[in-house]
Amino acid sequence: MALIVFALDYLTKTLAIQYLSDEPKKIIGSLLQFKLAFNSGAAFSLATSSTIFLSTFSMIVAAVIFYYGRKVTSTWWAIALGLALGGTFGNLTDRIFRSPGGLQGEVVDWIQIPNWPIFNIADMSVVSAAILITLLSWKNIKFTTKGDDR
Repeated sequence: MALIVFALDYLTKTLAIQYLSDEPKKIIGSLLQFKLAFNSGAAFSLATSSTIFLSTFSMIVAAVIFYYGRKVTSTWWAIALGLALGGTFGNLTDRIFRSPGGLQGEVVDWIQIPNWPIFNIADMSVVSAAILITLLSWKNIKFTTKGDDR
């Protein structure tokens, strides 16, 4: 799951940089538009001067997912962690390799809907993971099956 999300995010960001100009491309009127933007902050453009912190936090999240991911036997938890990891790596890759680099790069955003900041596939994946994790926790679905303490 993580690899699929990461690859899709990378591909769509590459296409957005190549094909989107300053003017939005209307897909469904003003309901859905594609517009290229570069975001140095977190969601809603928060913490624009804290990119190194955001990058470090992303690396810690990825490490925690790798650690606990080895213990998961639930398919739904595996999907949730895969979505989170793929989205985390998608935006972290931008922070590492895009200008100005050194964990301070800007994230490529390109999907725009009304009354919402511009976002990307990685962002959608992280939000979907958070919703799924909340539901799994609310329904008390365990990480591992009983007796499996790997």
